[in-house]
Amino acid sequence: MICSVHTLGISGIEGQEIVAECYATTGLPGFDIVGLPDAAVKEARERVRAAAKNSGLSFPTGRITVNLAPANLRKSGTHYDLPILLSILAAAGAIHRPASSSAFVGEVGLEGSIRPVPGVLPMALAAKRAGIKTLFVPAENGPEATLARGPAIIPVKDLRQLAAGLNGEITLEEQPLWVPEKQPSSGLDFKDVLGQENVKRALEVAAAGSHNVLLIGPPGSGKSMLSKRLPSILPDMTWQESLEVSQIYSVMGLLTAREPLISQRPFRAPHHTISNAGLAGGGSNPRPGEISMAHKGVLFLDELPEFRKDTLDLMRQPLEDGRVTISRASGAVTYPAECMLVCAMNPCKCGWYGDPSERCTCSAHAVEAYRGRISGPLLDRIDIIIEVPGVKYEELRSRDEAESSQMVKQRVNAARKRQQRRFGVESDMCNARMGPSQMRRFCQLDETCEALMALAFEKMGLTARSYDRILKVARTVADLEGSEKIESWHLAEAIQYRAVKMGNR
Repeated sequence: MICSVHTLGISGIEGQEIVAECYATTGLPGFDIVGLPDAAVKEARERVRAAAKNSGLSFPTGRITVNLAPANLRKSGTHYDLPILLSILAAAGAIHRPASSSAFVGEVGLEGSIRPVPGVLPMALAAKRAGIKTLFVPAENGPEATLARGPAIIPVKDLRQLAAGLNGEITLEEQPLWVPEKQPSSGLDFKDVLGQENVKRALEVAAAGSHNVLLIGPPGSGKSMLSKRLPSILPDMTWQESLEVSQIYSVMGLLTAREPLISQRPFRAPHHTISNAGLAGGGSNPRPGEISMAHKGVLFLDELPEFRKDTLDLMRQPLEDGRVTISRASGAVTYPAECMLVCAMNPCKCGWYGDPSERCTCSAHAVEAYRGRISGPLLDRIDIIIEVPGVKYEELRSRDEAESSQMVKQRVNAARKRQQRRFGVESDMCNARMGPSQMRRFCQLDETCEALMALAFEKMGLTARSYDRILKVARTVADLEGSEKIESWHLAEAIQYRAVKMGNR
């Protein structure tokens, strides 16, 4: 007898519809799973057999063939356990056939429990697109699955409960829609940072337009402290942005039943020993890297020159395109990577080059070699380069309270709303992501600005890419001021953020 059960799979962070087809017949005992399964899927043969017997269900002893269709797509993960088992039990007549409008995902324990699996949110969204009416998931994944706001979500704890529900012996209750609670503040606030008003201003501009930033300064000047407080002034996430980020974290298995939605912008700070695959993503079974984990948030690279040069250069294309594609012999997957790159570094190896104390012991060649670890093409993709001087004693002893993150965030939110009106109410695009046609329309310069830009282009040796990035930053500065037109002082401030030289003394 043949029986089909609908389920779902994952490709990158996108869900896809899969069908588990079982053919059970008499003959010599055998159990095969076909359809490009990986090792975890093949091992389901032992798990589902033990789970059925330990749940008091009759498992067929003849010849069993399970096909995961479409057969040309590689299948990986333990969430296929439940649909494989149900297709076998239904083919053998141990349970009623599941409705064709329902789908099942979940890992099966040997004792018959149904365990949580990663990637339920993108699978629930795929079920919604496929017209699935009812989705059965492990109980711990129930709140996460409701975020799709599509099919009815039925949480199940074990195989006995599910079999009784399918046979009409009990009624399985639907999972209520998960409602987010107000998130507590991280406690990090700009008012804790004394002085550094020019750096705070640069970070405010960066937050308003989602621009990449490089902070250069001696040890103890507050580079890391300022960077870690950047999320406190970033604009609030939209529902669509939260769903996009949550899908990535769902695939990584980092969502919980208590907090199934990422509602605060991510802040990722990998160590400089990170591998290429750890930063950009990859592996034999590709997984998102840190640049994708920071999607719609901040990727903070402290001690930038200490990272391997080839690892840093991997980010060049993702920073430009807002996505990263991992290609393997089995296929290619694409992960989103629209993040703010925030970097911090010392001006030299000892850290004191340019400091008034003249403590620097590095030669001109050593300074140039240290800064040369960062390639020109990568620097060209950074919009704002700002020097962070050491804090003066008078600023440390000042009793004047600095401006709070909440006040800065109000201005940032107002600037983002202007961008939203400009690019479309449904768009979450910001100034840093403008294309050529949008720049021609929204970054027009008058004669005074044209003369200033021409002078800067010649004196600073700008490239076409850095020219575009200055215009985008100038557009953000104008948005913060509420101006529809880029004025000369807006452009001058944007040029100032590219004025730091990265060459020798």
